[in-house]
Amino acid sequence: MLKVGLTGGIGAGKSEVSRLLVECGAVLIDADRIAREVVAPGTPGLTAVVDAFGEDVLTADGSLDRPGLGAIVFADPQQLAVLNRIVHPLVGARSRELETAAPEDAVVVHDVPLLTENGLATLYDLVIVVDAATETQLDRLVRLRGMTEDDARARMAAQATREQRRKIADIVIDNDVPLPELERRVKDVWAELTRRARRSTEEGRSE
Repeated sequence: MLKVGLTGGIGAGKSEVSRLLVECGAVLIDADRIAREVVAPGTPGLTAVVDAFGEDVLTADGSLDRPGLGAIVFADPQQLAVLNRIVHPLVGARSRELETAAPEDAVVVHDVPLLTENGLATLYDLVIVVDAATETQLDRLVRLRGMTEDDARARMAAQATREQRRKIADIVIDNDVPLPELERRVKDVWAELTRRARRSTEEGRSE
């Protein structure tokens, strides 16, 4: 098994890269998706979030008002830290369960938006960073996700810098390119990942 950490700044195109890696054959463990699962209605995670932030972060049907909570935490680093202390251990535990269930020879890609910020690089055999220019990120967030420019900048400022992410990267996928070129780059990376996975599996069997 090859354990890969995949990260990138908001709007850099990490989700597109993870989709392409799955098409190539990767087993994807999506931290964002798991983060939604662990605060679903009826979970201990949601109870803990409500205890910390109050019932105003719930919608009328009792589910988490994610945009409302996001507006609170991304404007206040201390509040963001409170949320992270609740959610991250739950996400980590579920991620380990899914990884354990993957085939022995799999390339397991952990899609982790805050991999850099939380110092998680050492958990993986290698780290892939999806990178894009700040102007590209801002354009995608405003044009494609409908954020205001102020909100987009606040989200970007709450994350690690491009330089910090690139510093921990074993592989950088530059995504200031059209989709066909991105697809070509991801296929090249996949070829490298499968080579490493085969080598890791062979070494494991020889021990």
